[in-house]
Amino acid sequence: MVEQLLFFVLANFPLSFFVLGILVSAISLARKPKPLAGPEIAEALFKWFVFFSMGVSYLYNAVTHVIWHKMAAQFIGWPDSPFQLEVGFASFGFGVIGLLATWRSFDLRLAAVVGPACFLWEAAAGHVYSMVTQHNFAPGNAGVMLWADILLPIVGFILLWLQYKYEREGRSVSPR
Repeated sequence: MVEQLLFFVLANFPLSFFVLGILVSAISLARKPKPLAGPEIAEALFKWFVFFSMGVSYLYNAVTHVIWHKMAAQFIGWPDSPFQLEVGFASFGFGVIGLLATWRSFDLRLAAVVGPACFLWEAAAGHVYSMVTQHNFAPGNAGVMLWADILLPIVGFILLWLQYKYEREGRSVSPR
């Protein structure tokens, strides 16, 4: 049972790190003085979303595609190829930007969401194409991975919009 749970958590790492970000946000907010304002809630959610879903998740993806490239390719339903290294190196860059953006300004957070969003939406299109043309329904091509590729950028853009909105209203909470 523990082994199956661990496999699910690691194999579905975008979902796992997203949930971890929500949990850390909730803990962070629970420790703040009440009442909480919208900007404080948005900042906590965005900060830990960027840290876990963009930073840690992409570093994990980098390690997976570079070091365990054969396993990653098999999980996606692809043959192993040098493309695994390219995905790994791109993921490393996204991960570093995500970690840096955690405690920085709107502009760096914008970069931490837009770059991966372009990558993820293209990846989602590639996964759908692979499902339609090659009937590839491997766990890493369909299921949680496909939905994470589509939905995580949407969450990122919503959080970006909230930070932008609160900054324009002069009600922002500075990233810390």
